[in-house]
Amino acid sequence: MHKRPERLGDQIRAELSDLLAREVHDPGIGFTTFTWVKVSPDLQVARVYYTVLGDAKARRDAARALDRAGAFLRRHLAGRLRLRRAPELVFEYDESIARGERIEQIIQEIHAAPGPPPEPDGGEPSE
Repeated sequence: MHKRPERLGDQIRAELSDLLAREVHDPGIGFTTFTWVKVSPDLQVARVYYTVLGDAKARRDAARALDRAGAFLRRHLAGRLRLRRAPELVFEYDESIARGERIEQIIQEIHAAPGPPPEPDGGEPSE
């Protein structure tokens, strides 16, 4: 029903990725990737989900760097997308990738674990 917020979210993600690569020179950004952007139906707020390659320190550094760069990114975004008013950018770490990796790790551990011991008589469990 609301296709415009989805389209705008895709455009914002692409433009932010380009701006991050070409214009933002903050070493705290590190290897940050924008995974998706969810724009509110009124187009006033854009939740920008990102991941960071590295440990918890890299994640904290990237969060601080994105907060510092937020106004710069918003200003340039308005010009690039020709928006009358650029949405407020809210940066949130994307936990879905970390959750997916944890699930994969658990599955691997289950497959690597030995199976249950066989029943002593080789048949059905006795009651």
